[in-house]
Amino acid sequence: MFGHNRFDTLRDLFMDELRDLYDAERQILSALPKMEERASHDELKRAFRSHLEETRGQVSRLEQVFEMCGEKPERKTCAAMKGLVAEGQEILKAKGDDDVIDAGLIAAAQRVEHYEIAGYGTLRTLARRLGFEEQARLLQQTLDQEGAADKKLTQIAESRVNVEAAVSV
Repeated sequence: MFGHNRFDTLRDLFMDELRDLYDAERQILSALPKMEERASHDELKRAFRSHLEETRGQVSRLEQVFEMCGEKPERKTCAAMKGLVAEGQEILKAKGDDDVIDAGLIAAAQRVEHYEIAGYGTLRTLARRLGFEEQARLLQQTLDQEGAADKKLTQIAESRVNVEAAVSV
């Protein structure tokens, strides 16, 4: 059960991964407003604000998945997300050129997105193996959103931020 890393069934692993991602998303809910505040470009600020709204929906979807499995939503500390958020904090506290800081914020946010994409892909696959089709559908919705958020950050970086940051060299 929770707190005891014992995996006898795929369901045990699924629930552990679910708790981990639930904690990761809750950590992101705390980090995104700070990233929005620190960002200089309006388009980047909007992207962070939009992803905050999406993340609230993703947390709600995870809570639905818990309920469908007959479990209460529980968090298991996601050490990986703690590390990614800590790296992002370094950018938040940094001084320097606004365009370069924005490029750093995008890099930090994309590391988070890639972690989430990996986590949701794994969880969706486990759900399918377990025959949890409805849970898999909900997880796929979030996976699609994470992929779109990552592409949006790349587009902002390539079209504006990295171009302007390069002028600061």
